[in-house]
Amino acid sequence: MAQGPGKRNQQKQSNVCPLENKTAISLKWKDSTQQVQSISSATGNLYKQVSHHGPAVENEFAAYRFYFDHKVSIDVYNKVKPGLELEEAAWYPTKEQQQQGWGADQYKVWSTVGCGGVRLWDGSKEVFLNPVTKRTARVCKEANHSYMEMLSEGIPYMGDTIDVLVRLTVFSGRREAKVEAFAFSAKPVKFLTGLNFHPQTETAAGLNYVASWGIHPEDVAAFQMKIGAAVWYNPADFEPLVKVDDVFRLVSKPTHYLSTWITTACEKEVGMADFAQFSSYLNAFKP
Repeated sequence: MAQGPGKRNQQKQSNVCPLENKTAISLKWKDSTQQVQSISSATGNLYKQVSHHGPAVENEFAAYRFYFDHKVSIDVYNKVKPGLELEEAAWYPTKEQQQQGWGADQYKVWSTVGCGGVRLWDGSKEVFLNPVTKRTARVCKEANHSYMEMLSEGIPYMGDTIDVLVRLTVFSGRREAKVEAFAFSAKPVKFLTGLNFHPQTETAAGLNYVASWGIHPEDVAAFQMKIGAAVWYNPADFEPLVKVDDVFRLVSKPTHYLSTWITTACEKEVGMADFAQFSSYLNAFKP
């Protein structure tokens, strides 16, 4: 009996493999192998109690983590070649693994927002998402992306008490990650975000992005390499960009929601050998 077109299409579709989801999540207590979806703290500080100091997500190009303390900074794990590494490396690959082409923790945040982290601004100074009545980290893996969240509750701000949720999403097959901030408050707030840099790194400010390139201070990586980082933003959402000693500072106009895009690369990646190549990529991207 002849098959109708519907039957043939069903057979054809059944032979098509779905695209692999090249993202992953990681949240667990230190010295535990058990992954969990969420962890909460009344003090807001579990920096030393959780693995890699907070929740983490990755795709084939990079990994990111939130610090589970008053900083809630975004830190970066750079990769030399595409692949998922968090499950085995847990953010800190051995020297032997790095010699074999694994990535490493090259990025240094210090006390800043890091690469696109979010805090508050009171009109004259930075306001940490702290103190809190509760802080919760959460991770989730979906069909083609993964995200991590940090919910900080009970933050004193401008005579009020508010909650702030910061979310970072990585996508399978896409280098750029999306950062979102939500203010649960009666009145709009001013968010603070930006990008930190170091004395020995090059920096640039484009029409809708800020970027850095170079070697970060030595810490835990077995081998230092030049890395790039950037934050894309909509200038209409922000006050004029300010560059201070160690950070590009972006203060938002009053709002309940903010979104930016962030990215990173290292000199050993194909097509990212220097700041010129990294800058070309930044200029070509359309958020």
